[in-house]
Amino acid sequence: MVEERPQENPEYHNTEKEISESQSQTESSSSEGQIGIRALKDKRVKLEEAIDYVGLMIKNLKDKRTNLEKEIEDESVDIKNLKEKLMKVNEYIEEENQGIQNLTRKRGAVEQEADDVGTLINTLRGKLSGIDSIVSIEGERIKNFKDSRSES
Repeated sequence: MVEERPQENPEYHNTEKEISESQSQTESSSSEGQIGIRALKDKRVKLEEAIDYVGLMIKNLKDKRTNLEKEIEDESVDIKNLKEKLMKVNEYIEEENQGIQNLTRKRGAVEQEADDVGTLINTLRGKLSGIDSIVSIEGERIKNFKDSRSES
């Protein structure tokens, strides 16, 4: 008697293979699902870090802008102070120019007076010379008269 072995059904093996492949795919897709979630979580963390970094950059920019505004305001105040000082210097220069003009006018008047005095001196000198010559002439006449009287 020949024992009959149950024949293995090739379809049975194929179905087993498909089931095990399906399970491994399910396992891999569930692990891929977990990996996908993990990847999403990693991306979210990276995005949060990027947002924090951008926020820090914005804060730094605001701080820089605030510092620049303060520096500009300080410079504006310094420039206004400098302008006020320059205006005072300008006023001083104008006062000095007016003083110099007054001195120039006074010097001109004094020079004119000196010229007038010089002219007067020359005129008086001329008159004194005339008087001196008249006195000399009269003195000569008197001398001649005395001499003529004493000879007579």
